[in-house]
Formats: sequence, C-alpha cells, structure tokens
Amino acid sequence: MEDFWSTISGEFVCSETIGKHFCYDFKFLKDPSACIFHLMIICFDVLLLIMMMSFVMIQKSSLRPFRGLFGVERYSNLQLASAILNGSVGLLHLCLGIWNLEKLRKTNEGFPLSWWLPELSQGFTWLLVGLTVSLRLNHLPRARLWLFSILIFFFSSFLCALSTFYTIKSRELSLKEALDFLSFPGAILLLLCTYKISKYEDNDRGNDESHYAPLSGQLNEVDPISHVTPFAKAGFLSKISFWWLSPLMKQAQKKILQDEDIPKLPESDRAERCYSSFVEQLRILKEKEPLSQKSYLWAIIFCHRREILMSGLFALLKVLTLSASPLLLNSFILVSEGDGGFKYEGYALAILFLLTKIIESVSQRQWYFRSRIVGMRVRSQLTAAIYKKQLRLSNDARLIHSGGEIMNYVNVDAYRIGEFPFWFHQTWTIILQLCIVLLILFYAVGLATIASLVVIVVTVLCNTPLAKLQHKFLTKLLVAQDERLKASSEALVNMKVLKLYAWETHFKNAIENLRKAELKWLYSVLLQKAYYIILFWFSPILVYVASFIACYFLKIPLQANNLFTFLATLRLVQDPISIIPDVIGVVIQAKVAFSRIVKFLDASELQSANVKKRCFNEKLKGSILIESADFSWERNVTKPTLRNINLVVRPGQKIAICGEVGSGKSTLLAAILGEARNTKGNIAVYGKFAYVSQTAWIPTGTIRENILFGSALDVERYQETLHRSSLVKDLKLFPHGEFTEIGERGVNLSGGQKQRVQLARALYQNADVYLLDDPFSAVDAHTATNLFNGLAGKTVLLVTHQVDFLPAFDSVLLMSDGNILQAFPYHQLLTSSHKFRDLVNAHKETAGSGQFADVTSAQRNSNSDREISQCLIEKHFNALNGDQLIKQEERERGGIGLKPYFQYLNHNSGYIYFSVSSLSHLMFAICQILQNSWMAANVDNPEVSTLKLIVVYLLIGVSSIVFMLIRSLLAVSLGLQSSKYLFSQLVNSLFRAPMSFYDSTPLGRILSRVSLDLSIVDLDVPFVLTYTAGGTINCYADLTVLAVLTWQVLFVAIPTVFVVIRMQRHYFAAAREFMRMNGTTKSFIANHVAETVAGAMTIRAFEEEDRFFIKNLDLIDTNASPFFHGFASNEWLILRLETACAVVLASVALCMVMLPPGTLTSGETSVIVTIEM
Repeated sequence: MEDFWSTISGEFVCSETIGKHFCYDFKFLKDPSACIFHLMIICFDVLLLIMMMSFVMIQKSSLRPFRGLFGVERYSNLQLASAILNGSVGLLHLCLGIWNLEKLRKTNEGFPLSWWLPELSQGFTWLLVGLTVSLRLNHLPRARLWLFSILIFFFSSFLCALSTFYTIKSRELSLKEALDFLSFPGAILLLLCTYKISKYEDNDRGNDESHYAPLSGQLNEVDPISHVTPFAKAGFLSKISFWWLSPLMKQAQKKILQDEDIPKLPESDRAERCYSSFVEQLRILKEKEPLSQKSYLWAIIFCHRREILMSGLFALLKVLTLSASPLLLNSFILVSEGDGGFKYEGYALAILFLLTKIIESVSQRQWYFRSRIVGMRVRSQLTAAIYKKQLRLSNDARLIHSGGEIMNYVNVDAYRIGEFPFWFHQTWTIILQLCIVLLILFYAVGLATIASLVVIVVTVLCNTPLAKLQHKFLTKLLVAQDERLKASSEALVNMKVLKLYAWETHFKNAIENLRKAELKWLYSVLLQKAYYIILFWFSPILVYVASFIACYFLKIPLQANNLFTFLATLRLVQDPISIIPDVIGVVIQAKVAFSRIVKFLDASELQSANVKKRCFNEKLKGSILIESADFSWERNVTKPTLRNINLVVRPGQKIAICGEVGSGKSTLLAAILGEARNTKGNIAVYGKFAYVSQTAWIPTGTIRENILFGSALDVERYQETLHRSSLVKDLKLFPHGEFTEIGERGVNLSGGQKQRVQLARALYQNADVYLLDDPFSAVDAHTATNLFNGLAGKTVLLVTHQVDFLPAFDSVLLMSDGNILQAFPYHQLLTSSHKFRDLVNAHKETAGSGQFADVTSAQRNSNSDREISQCLIEKHFNALNGDQLIKQEERERGGIGLKPYFQYLNHNSGYIYFSVSSLSHLMFAICQILQNSWMAANVDNPEVSTLKLIVVYLLIGVSSIVFMLIRSLLAVSLGLQSSKYLFSQLVNSLFRAPMSFYDSTPLGRILSRVSLDLSIVDLDVPFVLTYTAGGTINCYADLTVLAVLTWQVLFVAIPTVFVVIRMQRHYFAAAREFMRMNGTTKSFIANHVAETVAGAMTIRAFEEEDRFFIKNLDLIDTNASPFFHGFASNEWLILRLETACAVVLASVALCMVMLPPGTLTSGETSVIVTIEM
C-alpha cells in the first residue's frame, strides 16, 4: 500500500494537514490537495470517460450514420453555451496539468501522479463533455444521458462545495479552486440541455401520438396558429428570467385584460394530455397490483417525474446558495476588522454576495414555478378523473358519494392535492438545510453546536403529537364541510319548494347549526396555526440561548465574527423549523383529500357495458330481449327490485307499461338502460337509445343546443322536430327564439315546455329505441298525438298512468310489486285482468269526462314549414339583442383599492383586532432590532460579562415572543369572527334572494362560493392579512436600520424603490385580472359538474359521455390558463424585486468596504450584513 501511494504522491507528504498518504476517515475533505482526494477525482474521471466512449460506440452501431463530431447540424444557444464553457474548463485543466509537469521537470523531484494526472484527466473529461456530449445530445441514449448529466452535476457540486469551504478557510483562491467553481455552471448547462432535448422529444412523440384516440376516439384539435402562451416557445434565458411574460404584463398596463387576451396553455399542460398520461400510467400499475391504492399516487409521480426532478435540482441549488450566506458574513466581519486575505477582498465579497443572492432568487423562483406547474397538472388530472368517474358511478355508490360530496372532491380536495407539489421538495430540503446548518455551526462555535442540536431535535419531536392532533382536526373539519355543503346543495336545488312552503327559516337554521359544528373544528385548526407561528419565532431564541450557555460553560469566546455567523446560521434553522408544521399540515391535508378521492375513484361502476350490445344487423335493430332477469338498485340481492323479468320487444313495437305507484315501471326502463344492477338472467338491447325522464333535465344552454344535444344540425329534421313537439308557438314567445338561453334545470320554462324540449331532444336523435318515462303527463293531448305519430316505425316503451293512450299500443305490460303480471294488447288485457280493469276505472273516475283524442289524427292546427322557417330566421337576427336570462358572472374591472379589506374588517371589531395585531408586530420588530443592537454594541465590550449578554438577549427575545403571541391570537380571533359574520350574511342573502336570482344564476356558481371561496376566507385570509402587515413593517424597519448605519445607500435605494413601484403597477394590473378570471372560470367547472351529476342518467342514455367529458376538459383548461399566468406573474415580480434588493444590499456592502476604516464597528457591520442575509 505504501508503494502504491509513493507512486501517486512521490516521496514527500502529499498533504500537510493530514500528514499521511492515506487514511480511512474523511479528513481528506478538509484539504483538496490530499492524495486520496486526487485518486477519487481520477477514478471518477475514468468512469465518465468510459461512459462517453460507450456513447460513441452505441452511436456508431445505431441505424443513423455517424457524421462526425462537427457535422452540419443546427445547435441551440444552450448547447453552444454548454460546449464553450465546459470545453474552456477542460482546456484550462489541461494547461494546468501540463504546467505542473513542466514545473516538476525543472525541479527534478520526480513525477508524482497526484500533481498532474488529476488535472489532465479532468481536462480530457470536461473537453469531451463540452465538444462531444453537449453538441451530440440529439443522438445519445436518453436514459444514459440523464445518468451522465446527473453524475456530472453532483460531482461538480461536490467539488465546488469543497473548494468554497477551503477557499474561505484558507483565504486563498488558487486556479484549481477557480476551475472547480466554473465547472458547476457548466454542469448546470449540461443538465438543462439534457432536459430541454428530452422535453422536446416527448412533445414530438406526443404530437405523433395525437393522431390516436386514447380517450374516446376523439381529441381536441389544436389550431397550430392559436394563441398559445409564449412560455411554450421561450428560450432558456427567457424562461429563467420570466421575460416571456413581459409582453402580457405591458399589455395589462395599457388595457384591462379580457378572456380572449389570455393565451392558451402549452399542449403538455392541457387537461387532455395530463389525463391521458395518468390513465395510461394507472393502467400499467393496476395490471401489476390491481388492488393497491398506491397505484394512483405512483401514476401521478410517473407522469411528472421529469418536472419533479428539475424542480428538485433548483431546490438543491437554492439551499446551497442560501447556506453560503453565513460564510460570506464571516468574511465581511473579518475584512471589517482588518483581517482581509488580499487587498480587494471586500469588493470581491460584495460582488460574490450579489451573484449568490441572484442565483438564490433564480433557483427558488424556478423551483416554485415548476412545482406550481406540476400542481396544476395534478389538479387537472384529478378533476378530470373525478368527472369521468361520476359519469359511470353506480347507484349504490351514489348513496355513499352524494352530489355535494362530489362537488367537494372537485372544489376542495383536488385543490388541496394540487397545492402539495409546491411543498413536496420541502420534505428533503429541510433535512439537507439542517445538516448544512449544523456543519456551519460547528465551524463557528465548535462543541456548543450540540446544545443547538438538542434544542432542534426536541422542537421537532414536540411537533409529532401536535401533527397527529392536526390530522384529527383537519379530518373533522373536512367532514363538517361535507355535511354543510351537502345540506346547502339540497336547499339550493329545492329553493322553490322551500319558498312555496315558507321553510326558509327552518333550513337556514339547520345549515347554521352545521356551520357551528364546523366552526368548532375551524377554531382548533386556526389555533394550531397560531401555535406554529409562535414556534417559528421562539425556537431560534431557544437555540440561541442554549448555544450561548454552552459557549459560556465551555469557555468558547463570543466574538463578532463567530457570534454573528452563528446568529445568521440559526436564521437558516428558523425557516426549516417553521416550515415543518406547514409541511406536516400540507401533507396531512393532501393525504386526507387524496384518500377521499381514491375511495371515490375505486367506487363501483354501472354495468351498462354488459347490457348494451351493438349489432349491425338491420333486422335486430330496435329489439330488446330479457330472459328470467332480476334487477336491484343496491348490492343486496336478497330482495331484488325487479324479479323474474321476461320481455321480448321486436323492432317497431309500441309497448306501454302501466301499474300502480311503486310497481317498478321506471326501474324497468332503468334496467334496460343499464342503470339498475343485473343480478340474474340475461338482457340484450340492440340499437341506439333515446330517453325521456319523468323529471325533465335541461342543462344550461340555448333551446337549440338542448334539442340538438351534440348532433349536427339538419334543418329539415330540426323543423319537423319543432313541429312534432309543438314548440313553434313557444319560440315566438321567447325573447331570442331558439337562441334563448335556458336557465339551470330549465327554470325559465314551464312544466309543459320542459317536457316538450325533452321530447324534442329525443325525437331529433332519430334513435332505434325510445324509452319514455311518463312524458305526456305535462303536455296536452294534441302535442302527445303529434309526438306519437312522429315515432312511427320506432320501438317505443312508454311508462304512463294515462289509460287513454293504451289502445294505440301493440302490447300493454301490467306491473305490480316488481313483477310483470301480464302482457297483452289493451282490449285482451282489459277482459282478462281484474286488476287492470280496476286501474282503468280508477283513472276514468279521476279524469272525469275528458277523453284523449284519437292518436291516429291530430285536431290541432299544425304549423307550416314556412311559418317555422320565418320564426327561426327572425329570432336568429334578434338573438344578440337584449339580455339573456342567465347572467354572466360579475367581475370587477381595474383596481378596486382597499375596499374588500375594509369590508372584511368592518364588522365585529375587525378594525380593533387588526390594529392591535399590527401594533403588536411593530413592537415585535422593535424587539428584534434591539436584540441585534444589544449584541452588536456589547459583544466586544469587556465591561459586559458573557452571562449578562446572554440574559439581556433572552429577556428581549421573550418580550418579542409575547408580542408575537398577542398578534397570532388576534389573527385567530379576527379570522373566526369574520368567518361567522360573512357566512351569516351569505346564508341570509341566499335564503332571502328572489327566485329570479336562482333562475339566472347557475347552481355551480353558488356552490363555488359556499365551498372553496368560503374555505379560503376561513383558513387563509386572516393570516394573509397579518403576514402582509408584518412583512411591510419588517421591510421598513430593516430599511430604516440600513439607512441609519449607512445613509449613503439611499442614493441607490430611492431610485430602486421607484423602479420597484413601476414593476408593481405592471404586476397588479395583470395579476388582478388573472385572479378574477381564475375565480370566475372556476365556477364554470363547478356548475358543469353539478349539472352532470343531476343529468348523468340522461347523458348515459344518449351516449354523450365523451362530449360532456371533453367539455369538462375545455373548462379545466379555461380555468388553468389564468391560474398558470397568475402564479407566473408572481414569480415574475418576486424575481425582479429580489434582484433589486440584491443590488441595494450589494451597494450597502460596497459602502461598508469604501468607508474609511473605523467608521463602522465590527458589530455594526455584523448587524448590516445580518439584515442583508
């Protein structure tokens, strides 16, 4: 072994700090000149060279010919930048290795490998990385390329971190360390090149596969010249700086943005693409583990693994740059004390500080932005999956998952899960940041770090039982929200009945009682938030005091450089410790929400696929065959709803179904549609369905849209349908004719008009089998005659209580108690069945002398085709004049000032709560300044003992925590009182609103207000208000301290403030509209889901599931686009604000360097730099 190390390092000792050629510990990490360190570099370089040679061999053996290294090919700017930087680093390493060889030759001391081989090996590696890998990315295997790029990134990060530590420790910068620093951005460029090439390849593959139909045989065609967001084609620098968003921000400054001004999402972010990939991944995982609920989670992860990885790399870069701040602080303090390593070290540190802060800001912004993209995609996937599932949900599953709960899954649970990716990387960056902090603390105060570690561990352990308690509170809160939303949905749907019977007060009280139960759990959750805020600010003080006491007993001197390095480092602990509760809360919320959604997605589905059988034999179209079948609405088969059903219907037959109430007539039609569970026997139906329900379902839309119901317009058949359904006279009465928009549930139509529109929808479809559930009860006899004549030659099954229809039917089924008693023509059944005679006589006694007209002829004057056409033309030209019944959701325009906040505070002493809370935070900020000032003024004062220094610091800290406690409790009280008042006002408004409000307002829009919007008011608004006030106070307090200590910075700060204000104006003009559009378009999704839940049976009967699903995908994209540009605008502004702040703070650092020696004490310098951190 000694001979081996002598060959590598020669006869002399390779590292003075280690003293041995080789050791089995990690002391070599302290000195980059150690032999084992050089050997590790050589081995890793050899591994990378072998990987690159394998790339070349694979490329030569591929089908595509190898055209040489510099073949005629178009390279991106990112590839060229990577090639130039990495190639230059490689050339410099080669030059350094050759220079070392020449130096050894002149000294005649032999040629130890550790002096020249690492440089040559790194030189060849980086040169090949620059010229081979960077320029040949398009031709290399993707999996191996990703592995190679990640290895390069981590190895360069390792070298850069060690070189940074060694440079700061030795206060010297050699060429070797400088090259290590340059290798890090080169590795980042290579990784970004790999990501960009892989992403474009996936997009191209997706475009090729878009010719196939993964969903339903149909895909939304995207116009290539459509208004797609500039982010889709933005370059690397544009994406990093969010410059692609600047044109839209400038446009918002010139005019108020409208819906058409918002660009569409990129293809990869659209709901259809996201849902397709989710279904495909879920199918693969379900094949391996059919019963595992974890398949849903892993399917989501596999769909977004690349974006998760990229955001994770940016998170790592952010943590590394953030951790460099205490080391820079230590260097600044040493320079201020006259202990600089070289002449211009202060200027170099100021520039390095500026670059570090900019890189930290850029990496954090990309981390958050890409995590938001993942969250948006996940929310789109789950919303689409929930919608698709509720279209196939079985009846027993609907008893478990009500309409209100399904709305909660979409509005609340999917939203909570969409927020989780934003917090995902916090789960491991917290641990990494804590480890780095402990290393820096050990460097600053030595063994006193153990006291800090103990306090940190105890603080984290204290969160464990509280996290379980928070899980309980959140679960109870979500259950209470479900109960309240379920009751609210039932009351809103049946509001007309409540008002007719004057039941508003009773139902309002019931909802308010449910709200009281919800407020109990809301109060507990808000108190937990207040506790976490106290923990955020109190835990660093405990760590400070514990460490200071440890220093006192261990006789570790407290000086300005190690003291403020320690304080600045512990500020890095403050964020991880404070985020732990938030991360736990988000994880718990996401877990609860995800389990609810997974339970819903795993619920049982209908058996309609086993019922409907397609047959292209014209002789069988329209026929129905049921053999000894039992049907049940529930899983319990001990007593089926329908028993021993035998039915044969030939094409073109007219079958009437009659019987007493509850005999199973409607259930028989549902069984034919596949809605009821087939527990025994066989059922087969051939042909296309048309279904008319007993209770009319009319979705929001125009009369024409309801009649066409997704079919293409055939003018002749459309006019005939209007004639058959007697709608021509009604169209003349409507303000916009056939283009009149029908309110939700057909609220602006009479009962007869609803049924005629429903019948016209069925008649227009030209189906083979018509299933009519007592549709003639709300129409007159002449209309019924026209409709009956229009169904000539069609198979018709009619459920009816009107016996006057029965003679015209081929057969009449008499049902009782779930059985078909008899099936004969009318006259035969009348003579053979006593029960049927009693039914007919009872109806005649009730109906009196009114007789139904002969179904073979219509006595009512029919409308001519000319009259119908003239009516349609007149109404078409008048369709755009006047107002529709359904009002567009109101949206504020332009700035609205502070009015909403005043409205939020203007009740239940809200102003008092907020004012005292803000005052408490001001006192807290003053205490923070006093803490730092006390330490700065007395750390080097020999007249102040260490014990006194610690005690006074502790007392000031405890005082600050008292003020923070007051602020947090006032925020809880403000939120609770405001939530009570706002909900009370909301409920009163809803129950006092006239029916015209419900006629013109979709149900989904109202449910969106009482679900997601109210949840935000409950949980987010009070703390956001206090955070905003607190952040403003902290900003001005810090700026005041900087101005007092270095007033020269005002020459830079004042112009910067002016620039920041202009940027904020651009931001506010755009962000306001993004948030408003996000809010209004969100209600479209809720309204569409609510309508679909109500009309799911009709949608399935007409086989229009795919059309409604595609409409849902479009609505999701419509909502996601302003959401996407909204959070992008947040990052756009924050990046520019942080860059401006970095410029101001770097100016402060330059001022400190340029001021004459002695102007600022080391303590004052420490305070300034600590604020900058």
